[in-house]
Amino acid sequence: MLITGDRVLVGSGTYLNDGAVLIDGDSIAAVGPRARIEEQAGAEVPRFAFSGTVLPGLIDAHVHLAFDGGADPVATLQESTDETLLQDMRHRAEQLLRSGVTTARDLGDRGGLALRLAGEVADGRTAGPRIVSAGTPATTVGGHCHFLGGEVSGEAEIRDLVRRNLAAGAGVIKAMVTGGGLTKDGPKSHQSQFTAEELTALVDEAHKGGVPVAAHAHGADGIASAVEAGVDTIEHCTWMTSGGLDFRPDVVQQIIDRGITVCPAVSPHWQMLPRIFGEERATAMFDLVRRMADAGVRLVAGTDAGVQRAGFEGLVPALSFYSHLGLANASILDMATSEAATALGLGSTTGRIAPGYRADLLVVDGDPLSDLDALKNVRAVFASGLRHEPNAAAEQK
Repeated sequence: MLITGDRVLVGSGTYLNDGAVLIDGDSIAAVGPRARIEEQAGAEVPRFAFSGTVLPGLIDAHVHLAFDGGADPVATLQESTDETLLQDMRHRAEQLLRSGVTTARDLGDRGGLALRLAGEVADGRTAGPRIVSAGTPATTVGGHCHFLGGEVSGEAEIRDLVRRNLAAGAGVIKAMVTGGGLTKDGPKSHQSQFTAEELTALVDEAHKGGVPVAAHAHGADGIASAVEAGVDTIEHCTWMTSGGLDFRPDVVQQIIDRGITVCPAVSPHWQMLPRIFGEERATAMFDLVRRMADAGVRLVAGTDAGVQRAGFEGLVPALSFYSHLGLANASILDMATSEAATALGLGSTTGRIAPGYRADLLVVDGDPLSDLDALKNVRAVFASGLRHEPNAAAEQK
């Protein structure tokens, strides 16, 4: 299969004009100037000519396919049978794919359903992005998202849960290091849940199994504990305390020095936050993300899709948050492609348009380096070399 476009994004902020991508099976075989790659392809290869931009498929580094994004996602989850829930999750996966997301990291579901769905996608039985699933997230008894089944107490139970998730095929381990607003009867968002010894045991067991650890951490104390334990990504990272916000430059420096990635998990409807938290508090929260970026913290894009007001077609609207902070479009695209792939442990297989990488591609009208809104104008999505057409049909030759 040969895909051509006015421009191909081949590196951070770098276009190849009038370029082409040759796909062999599920992988990229060659990238280069249109004339040269067309000659290399041969006359019998199917060709798709587009007038816009070809870029790597997007990566949403924080989703929850088990939740519906409605007013009370927990109630909806609890009222659903596993089979009903799995069917709904299939639909949400297809929504992600058709919005341009070709890889998603699911950070907590019920009963291993996201792992089942990941297998269906990998086998071609269900349309969707590649899913990197955490399986059942670890939490304390009665802790944040306890209803997903991951309540543990003590190091032995923590290690056992990690091993069970790994045996089921988890590609990441999720730890609820602090409370969260989704769990109405649980600890507050700023409150820590695990001891230092318990977190260290969780990270040790996950790393022995060769997978990274994602730490849900709103509280400043929880963030510091997660960093000390050696987690790989911090989700949310909002620096909350019982009395407000507490940005800690020394901890930020440790995050940078240890190569930890932060996923702020910005809602597609981030503009609503001033109405929810108040203008002053929301502005302060936004500023903390900007300060992390300015300090050199590696940020990646994620939406927390599935929680309240966060649907499964919202990655592109969420990216506008980083434009609001003043980040360059090239950096924002990296956050949703190459940087996210690295954070997920997939940096050598996806997130870039290069020979040997998976054929995960997004084709849009316009120039997203000039205007991120161009990402909304999806012409086609290629996931592992399979073509999907969310909107207008492409010209086929």
